[in-house]
Amino acid sequence: MLSDYFIFVPAYNVAKTLAEVLRKIPESVWSRSIVLVIDDGSLDDTRGAFESFVEGLNGDSAAAERKSRLRYMRFEENRGYGAVVKTGITEGLRSGVVGIACLHGDGQYPADKLQEFFDYLKVNELSLLQGSRHLIRGGAKAGKMPLYKRMGGAFLTAVENLAFKQKLTDRHSGFIVYSAEFLKKVDLQKLSSSFDIDLELISIADARGYKLAELPIPTCYAGEKSNLNVITYGLRVLRQVVRRLGV
Repeated sequence: MLSDYFIFVPAYNVAKTLAEVLRKIPESVWSRSIVLVIDDGSLDDTRGAFESFVEGLNGDSAAAERKSRLRYMRFEENRGYGAVVKTGITEGLRSGVVGIACLHGDGQYPADKLQEFFDYLKVNELSLLQGSRHLIRGGAKAGKMPLYKRMGGAFLTAVENLAFKQKLTDRHSGFIVYSAEFLKKVDLQKLSSSFDIDLELISIADARGYKLAELPIPTCYAGEKSNLNVITYGLRVLRQVVRRLGV
């Protein structure tokens, strides 16, 4: 089965949201993709939510197509976000696709925009395309992003833009689509097993002069609990900036 895209879905305790995330993937993307849900040792019924979604794919050719392109992988113990991303990228490269996307299973990022992002990546010959929640003024606030996250993210992004060549408005969005050609040149084993991995990949692309860009995405917060410690994460981001500047 030939595919152009590979979508991996980090899934940790997302039993309530996973099915809706998968349902929102456009049919045009399903027909050209492999979709891998990576369950990072969830303590809730994430596996059951996935199985229920698969069982509901009945009746027409489109449903059969989705079922044939859907995969599930589970880590019995929680390994961390970075380990999930490295696994997803590795599986994506193994499948021989041209584009690889990270789509979080908690519903914060817009699955319905995947086709737009894959098209933009290809047309503009980019190595990395990130979704920004801040390109549209006031969008993050309207989407109920907590104030501390808006302020912290704005501060870190401003500092990072001083260190990196290519300027972005939201360096901490996890909605990212990659060119497989770029990822083939990255030594994944040297990357973090934490949430830092997204920033590391962006940093590598910037340092090596690869083309990257961003498109606006809506912000969607519904009071869910984050698995990210913002203070320690922020300190690690600043440490990377210091290294980049050579201070």
